[in-house]
Amino acid sequence: MADRKELRLAGSGGQGVILASIILAEAAMNAGKNVAQSQSYGPEARGGVCKSEVIISGSDIGFPKVISPTFLLALTQDSADKYCRDLPKDCIVMLDSELIVPEGLDGYKVYTVPILQSAKEVVGKAFTANIVAIGAINKALGIAPEDVLRSTVGGRVPKGTEDINFKALDVGAGLVS
Repeated sequence: MADRKELRLAGSGGQGVILASIILAEAAMNAGKNVAQSQSYGPEARGGVCKSEVIISGSDIGFPKVISPTFLLALTQDSADKYCRDLPKDCIVMLDSELIVPEGLDGYKVYTVPILQSAKEVVGKAFTANIVAIGAINKALGIAPEDVLRSTVGGRVPKGTEDINFKALDVGAGLVS
């Protein structure tokens, strides 16, 4: 279905991929779309591989788990190596630029984006990497209008950090052409 997006965001516990998926799901919902969001991580939560999934659709969602991802974000090498296998050919892959692109992605649309570096060096706060990723993902996929995404981010980040997170959102959007 053309209006259906199945996103899988993966990284390391503590990088904020779960919050990123919640924000993307909420922004899509605020834009009038149907959503389902889920997450999983190992017992080592901080530092272990974790993933979060979002389904966004203009029609009803019958099953809340991603079966055939149309988009994959990987922020760590472990998550890239684990989740870049057996992807559908139309899946868009976004990897942090510090990662080695796993074998088998020839013919895929692959974005290598300096998400972690941009959070540290451009935004000035490493903890904003998930918001940088949200900006890049939204630019690549058009999940929600910019004003809706901005409002959603502002409502989800800790009070007093809105401005730095808005900067991170803008930086992320600027990384994808």
